[in-house]
Amino acid sequence: MSKASPTELVAAHIAKACATPLPPEVARKARLHLLDTLAAMIDGTQLRAGRQAVSFAALTGGPPHSGIPGTELVTDAVTAAFAGAMAAHADETDDSHLGGRFHPGCSVVPSALSVAQLRAASGEELLRAIAAGYDIGARFTKALGFTAPRSGSHSTHCLGANFGAAAAAGALAGLDEVQCEHLLSYATQQASGLAYWERDADHVEKAFDFGGMGARNGVFAALFVAGGATGVSESLTGRHSYLSSFAERARPDELFEGLGEGFEVMSATIKKWSVGSPIQAVLDSAASLVESPYLSDREIRRVRVVMPDDRIEIVDNNEMPEVCVQHLVALALCDRGITNSSIRDHSRMRDGDVLSYRRLVELVPSRSLTEARPARQAIVEIELRDGRKFSKRTRAVLGTPDNPMSEEQVEEKARNLISTRIGGEAADLLISAVRNIATLADVRDLRPLWMPR
Repeated sequence: MSKASPTELVAAHIAKACATPLPPEVARKARLHLLDTLAAMIDGTQLRAGRQAVSFAALTGGPPHSGIPGTELVTDAVTAAFAGAMAAHADETDDSHLGGRFHPGCSVVPSALSVAQLRAASGEELLRAIAAGYDIGARFTKALGFTAPRSGSHSTHCLGANFGAAAAAGALAGLDEVQCEHLLSYATQQASGLAYWERDADHVEKAFDFGGMGARNGVFAALFVAGGATGVSESLTGRHSYLSSFAERARPDELFEGLGEGFEVMSATIKKWSVGSPIQAVLDSAASLVESPYLSDREIRRVRVVMPDDRIEIVDNNEMPEVCVQHLVALALCDRGITNSSIRDHSRMRDGDVLSYRRLVELVPSRSLTEARPARQAIVEIELRDGRKFSKRTRAVLGTPDNPMSEEQVEEKARNLISTRIGGEAADLLISAVRNIATLADVRDLRPLWMPR
């Protein structure tokens, strides 16, 4: 018997994902990422990227198969996944995956929710599909063998989203192994995305690149194949394949080794702050320092922010407030604290008081912090005019695998994000429903709980 190819092994994993029970700790982690992303989607429908996507869905959407969380709109599954994914990444509160170099939740969860509604899937099947999406999305970027965060001609944030969404949607669409090979072929043909999303000041195209495009592509591919479309087998390796087209140093074993044994959702991060992942440690440190009673407006001489040098360009004076480290540190100093509401207020980028603090902030790249473990550490140092210095180093950011949020903390984050959108009582009901998602017979029963009040 010939040895199965990487494409066949990945396809087989997707085909059986919804019928394969998850270990309890994996199911729990998938459930927390479902809740975290649902909250991001509901909150994001009122932010610019989400509003534009929902308006587009209302104008162009098809038959009422899948609801968009945070709205009363029910539309076709592809459009619902697209709009939900745009909303999920509207302000950087969605999760991330350091090793996979992408944001899995904002593409995988909306895709899974959309197809789960179309297929009247159970909550347990939804969790299994989400876990499969995190697995495939992360593995497909790791297999490219990029040697640095900014290497490669295509953005891993787009590629991971594309394949993660396709896997989750394909699992719920009920595709067999041959059909899953065809699913992977359509996903490969649609793989795209360049890193100039960093220049998007409005966080609209970035939401498309990180979430909306992958969700749209993945759900389309799954439903097209489920409807009888055929495709090409063996799309992942060999001549004219995914790895030959996108990899720097191809590592095909990453595509399949340990599938079903190690679960990438366990390595994903749930964010405390609604900012780019490289800034999480900076804000942990800054928030701690600004509480000091020794600081005052006239005493601060300068602020040094020391960060890993491998990702510093992404957040150095970026035009998006959520991805600009100098602005966010200045905001924390100006307000003597920071909130997710102040972070998303784009007008504060032009605030004179914030700008005066921003001029004091010096960003310092550090090779030693790049090599330090856990990854993405940061040091914030504040020097006063009288020569005194205060320093805080954050080693393990809250929400990362090394310092995970508790279930209560994730639920409280979700409650804070969605209570103003759907009401406090509805927020509690939705949180409770997700807590018990494994007993839900039909995912469509969530719809009344996520609609605005």
